[in-house]
Amino acid sequence: MNRRDWLRGASMLAGAALQRGVVPAAPAEAPVKGRPCALALEDFQPKSMLKVKETHVPRAKFPVIDFHTHLSHSARTVNGVAMVSARTYASPPAPLVAVMDRKNIRTMVNLTGGYGEGLRETIAKYDRAYPGRFVTFTEPCYEFWREPKYTQIQADAIARAHQDGARGLKILKTLGLYLRENITTGKLVRVDDPRFDPMWDACGQLGMPVAIHVADPEAFFLPTDRFNERYEELSHHPDWSFYGRDFPTVAEILEARNRILARHPKTNFVVLHVGNHAEDLGDVTACLDRFPNMHVDLAARIGELGRQPRTARKFFDKYQDRIVLGTDATPHGDSYPQQVFNDRLYEIYYRFLETDDEYFDYAPSDIPPQGRWRIYGIDLSETILRKVYHENAARQLGMNA
Repeated sequence: MNRRDWLRGASMLAGAALQRGVVPAAPAEAPVKGRPCALALEDFQPKSMLKVKETHVPRAKFPVIDFHTHLSHSARTVNGVAMVSARTYASPPAPLVAVMDRKNIRTMVNLTGGYGEGLRETIAKYDRAYPGRFVTFTEPCYEFWREPKYTQIQADAIARAHQDGARGLKILKTLGLYLRENITTGKLVRVDDPRFDPMWDACGQLGMPVAIHVADPEAFFLPTDRFNERYEELSHHPDWSFYGRDFPTVAEILEARNRILARHPKTNFVVLHVGNHAEDLGDVTACLDRFPNMHVDLAARIGELGRQPRTARKFFDKYQDRIVLGTDATPHGDSYPQQVFNDRLYEIYYRFLETDDEYFDYAPSDIPPQGRWRIYGIDLSETILRKVYHENAARQLGMNA
């Protein structure tokens, strides 16, 4: 191959890469034996040369309550807002129980149980069919948002959901990032909108914890450019970006959430995804110190915790009574390997929590889905493991530990 032919071939490769949204690094000259050739980033799958201990943890050391899973979803969503009570289901319960038994999972909490008739159907399908193995949370009924008496409608809906068997309330990032004054159009509704105050109070009065997710990783609020460490993830899911337009900043969302915690001290809030700020455990620490009614889960964030293992270990030591295990597990959620429900997902969580292994994958995926790094185990004591695996969640849910 002469130089002209090689350049023509390199140009064709670069054009194909551009069509895939990836710009390969162009070599300065024709490839020579021993020198690298152009490679699209999405095709880069390096194999670690490290020779370190690898521990397989097939079962959790103690029984587990997975506080954060998604077994049902709204049958109709418009611009990120659930519009009907009807549900779709990711899996029947029997195959889930088989995995649970293998992995020592006592109970799965289905956070997205919906409301109204859909909630009752979900509870019958899981909780009542397999008592003790499934717990269901309710969600706000945003389809009635424009009703003049929505504030009271929503507070009453919490009471009915509790009577129907719901054990808590789940707040998706719909509130703060999708719900608007005209439901799907108009100005965004703030996380701390006072029209929801009776809802938070109702949860406190009924002893129903609020599992709240109001912000995504900070990278999702920044330009998707060469400085963004989640460039690949956002390129694959451009609708996950909240940069620009009329979206609030991460700081503004978290400040609004903090105002809710302050206004409703008798309501317990489990702030999901490590307080929605796993990249900044200093901030999460400050919030936990400030708000005794705040707790956190780990869901889909061991990729963040595991790359700061010493800081994370100290965090678990200090807040061992206020951390619950959650995974964000979704049956058949193969597009999101960091949360797809299967044996491997749980084995990675157990390895992170129970071992001091070094530099291993945080998700069952050939390419790290959230960022190109690996994680380290934090080797928790048995006392802390019992709390994180089971006792803390059991206390939140009013279950026998």
